[in-house]
Amino acid sequence: MQGEIVIGDIAGLIAAIAFVALVGLVAVPLIKLGKVLDAAAKTIEDVAENTLPILHESAQTLTAANAQLEKVDTVTTSAAEVSQNISALTGLYAATFGGPLIKVAAFSYGVRQAVGKAWGKMRGAQR
Repeated sequence: MQGEIVIGDIAGLIAAIAFVALVGLVAVPLIKLGKVLDAAAKTIEDVAENTLPILHESAQTLTAANAQLEKVDTVTTSAAEVSQNISALTGLYAATFGGPLIKVAAFSYGVRQAVGKAWGKMRGAQR
């Protein structure tokens, strides 16, 4: 039996060759999948490297915007106070000088009317 080929040996050899072929067929997609995963990892790394400076710059921009908004708030508050003061001053002026000025205007209107009538009568008498 030393030189004889046994059917079991042939079947084993065929099974071994089929197993090697199967491993070869499965290895090709696994190698491609490994390359895809390496590329994805590199892309994620690049995104992380570029995102951090953008986030840092955005934080600085927000800080600057908040500082400007605080200044605008101060200006707006001051403008509101000035507006209130002007309104109060206008009310005070109207209360203090408004009544007497109206009386003076009415008096001067009455004097003009009286002088105009007297002047008209004097002219009529001269003709």
